[in-house]
Amino acid sequence: MDEQETESQVGRIDDLLKEKLEKAFHKQTSKVRLHDIAKIACEHSPIDLAYAASHLPPNVRPVLYENLPSRDDKIKFLINTDSDTRLALFRMIDDVELKKIFERMPTDEAVWVVDDMPERRFRRLMDLIDSKKANRIRELKKHDRKSAGRLMTSEFFAFTMDMTIGEAADYIRDNPRIDFTKGIFILNDTGELQGYVPARNMMINSGAIPLRQVMRPILHKVTVEATREEVIDIVERYKISSLPVVDIDNELIGVIAHEDIVEAMEDLADETIARMAGTNEKFTSHDPILRRFLTRAPWLLVTLLAGLVNVGVMSSFQKHEGGVLTFALFFVPLINGMSGNIGLQCSTVLVRIMALGGLSVGSRKETITKELLSGLFTGSIFGVGCALLIYLLDFISGSALGPTTPAAVAAIVGSGLIGGCFAGTFLGVFSPLFFSKIGVDPAISAGPIVTAFNDFLSMTIYFVIAWGISNLFL
Repeated sequence: MDEQETESQVGRIDDLLKEKLEKAFHKQTSKVRLHDIAKIACEHSPIDLAYAASHLPPNVRPVLYENLPSRDDKIKFLINTDSDTRLALFRMIDDVELKKIFERMPTDEAVWVVDDMPERRFRRLMDLIDSKKANRIRELKKHDRKSAGRLMTSEFFAFTMDMTIGEAADYIRDNPRIDFTKGIFILNDTGELQGYVPARNMMINSGAIPLRQVMRPILHKVTVEATREEVIDIVERYKISSLPVVDIDNELIGVIAHEDIVEAMEDLADETIARMAGTNEKFTSHDPILRRFLTRAPWLLVTLLAGLVNVGVMSSFQKHEGGVLTFALFFVPLINGMSGNIGLQCSTVLVRIMALGGLSVGSRKETITKELLSGLFTGSIFGVGCALLIYLLDFISGSALGPTTPAAVAAIVGSGLIGGCFAGTFLGVFSPLFFSKIGVDPAISAGPIVTAFNDFLSMTIYFVIAWGISNLFL
């Protein structure tokens, strides 16, 4: 209930801001408009304004940014807004102002922001800002966008084991811009990671106690090459708030904070849902229709081609038209719908298990067998039930079929439904495994690809069964 209330509250804020900004930007007098924009910028959070900016035309978004009351608010706006807005702002902000912004921006956030900056502008900015920070940004930017190296921050607290709690506390107070909640890590004299100190231990113990006496062992850590999925899997399983990143010598080089992991989970969920729907698009309400079409068209083309193949399959059975086969055609949507849904269910379940790291080498065979048997069992139950229902209700009268009986149609539909459901299950189980093996995200197989190939396979099986059974009754 609380989550629903929070979501509705956020939605109300977005709607209110959108309405206010649209009214302000449609004022006829520019003086009144700027006064209204400045008032809105002062009354609302820069984070909310950053989300609302994506609903504005690109040419007016810099106006909203310019009216933010402080540089810290502008930094929050840049971090939380979308790529299109950043591109519009980078064209407007001069190098001097950009230098001041990036020198105050957290390094891990700056890396994501500069991804939307032209390469020449990026190099020029790195020459302007503090050399130490520029080097940290360059180092993080070298890592893959979906790796632990990109998720981590190089700004964290790390002390030697012999340092006291009081000495560490003094250093923390002198560096307020480093986030204290990302953890306090303990190193040995050679820089190797030894443990961490919970914030509570820093507060309840005497300042004279060495950190080695209150530290705890590090149970989970990753290297910079670890994938985003590996990081999410560790954090979800062990419920940890921050994850250290080490090199091959076990030296601490970064920390992945909880908020960065949450963002990674949201990005992964968005990508998975988009691919399952047959699109991998990121667009706003102002993007042209042509761009949306070009993003979706490749996946829909698969469905179109598969549909044409299905027409060919149906045409090849025209020479057998008549009698039972004539009535069997009425049930093609039923077969395709049932087999497609079962295939999509199996594919979605398997993709989820794979995403959460639950499909190990040892459990793969058992998982596949259970899914296949589940699909066969489900198809059998619905197939037999559908056949009995058709027969008992005498859905097709015996007189309409001439010498044949309603039992023929019932047998065709029931057997075809069993075969089609098993075909859908087979595709739903093995297509994610195939795509994963060739290095393609398995989530894409849960959308148009499974649907398209499933229609072809299930319909072919259905017509073969229909042709075979009709020969027995004729």
